[in-house]
Amino acid sequence: MVSASVVRGTAVTAALMSLLAVPAHAAPLEPGTTRAGAPAPDVTGLWNDLRAAQRSGAPGAMARLEDRDTVHWAAVGVADRKTGRALSNSDRFRIGSITKVFSAVVLLQLAEEKKLTLDAPVDRYLPGLLPDKSITVRHVLSHRSGLYDYTNDMFARTVPGFEAVRKKVFTYRQLVNRSLAKPRTTKPGGAYSYSNTNFVVAGMLIEKLTGHPVATEYRDRIIEPLMLTDTFYVHPGTKIPGRYARGYLTPDTAGAALVDATEQTASWAQSAGAVISSTRDLNTFLSALLGGRLTSRTQLAQMQRWVPAGSTQAYGLGLRRRDLSCGVSVYGHTGAVQGYYSYAFASKDGKRSLAAVATASNNGTLHNTMLRTLESAFCGKPSKRARPAATPVERHDDIAPDNKLSFDE
Repeated sequence: MVSASVVRGTAVTAALMSLLAVPAHAAPLEPGTTRAGAPAPDVTGLWNDLRAAQRSGAPGAMARLEDRDTVHWAAVGVADRKTGRALSNSDRFRIGSITKVFSAVVLLQLAEEKKLTLDAPVDRYLPGLLPDKSITVRHVLSHRSGLYDYTNDMFARTVPGFEAVRKKVFTYRQLVNRSLAKPRTTKPGGAYSYSNTNFVVAGMLIEKLTGHPVATEYRDRIIEPLMLTDTFYVHPGTKIPGRYARGYLTPDTAGAALVDATEQTASWAQSAGAVISSTRDLNTFLSALLGGRLTSRTQLAQMQRWVPAGSTQAYGLGLRRRDLSCGVSVYGHTGAVQGYYSYAFASKDGKRSLAAVATASNNGTLHNTMLRTLESAFCGKPSKRARPAATPVERHDDIAPDNKLSFDE
């Protein structure tokens, strides 16, 4: 049985569809619950979260929620401010640091193939790259290497910093060298300290151990096996293939016009943040990962060896855990790349997943507004969950603590 409902608005403001497919033999559900006994998602709340994101400065925002046999999707606003084309969940976008999960999966598969040891020093595989031979692969993947995040300086001024690198093509080593010019933030194995440099090193490891570009490994190990038809790594190409949402960068000066940041090499990010995807593909990817389809149980358990990363967060190996107000934990990653804030999280078994994006960045209120989509998707209606504690607006979720600007998470 398939039923559909549509809420219509103007082309600029909204389009919402909820699709339901339940096997004919399925027993009826108790009101307000799912088959797993978790709170039913608050679809209306999710819709309201997206509308709030639009009011907070995003030209558009969208989300896709998959809960076993049920799919809900919502999109508000425009994909292109010039043409006024309405945003759709079929639009592709830059996913920022959700790319890190792709990189981590490839390295864990290589560990399973005995081509990599997580607790071996990076120097074993990339001799002479790092000055400290005690930095291990595990330290890199869990942001405990102490390697300074080179993007702190690269984007110290948001729009000028972006325009300076928009068309540039960097080598991995050039990016690592920018990091090594600065003091390290912690001793190897110390406290979590987010740094894009770590996942540049991860990309170098992938290419050294396989002899292939990261694009090939993403394709052969993840994209093609999962049939992710909207997912691409086009570096150093600047265009998003097919139908896509344009992304807009918020200048540091209050009230200044948004800057269209869609076309860029994303070379400053590469294996730390250059993948392009869609809400559908991100849900498929995370559900497959947490459902044990991309790694062995042993390697998935390694990804979930958590270290503290804030009061309501923990970090594993390229995977983030967020602890929600209702006591539920969700697993995935956030991403910020110029023009886009993206969110991809799933339940521990991968059977409920949410992917969402807002098409603006460098806007702390917008970022925190979009984080509410996790509460709506996994905790249900507010009456069914505890009221979250008031928290200060954070402009970033996953970056080094001394950085005040938004670039990639």
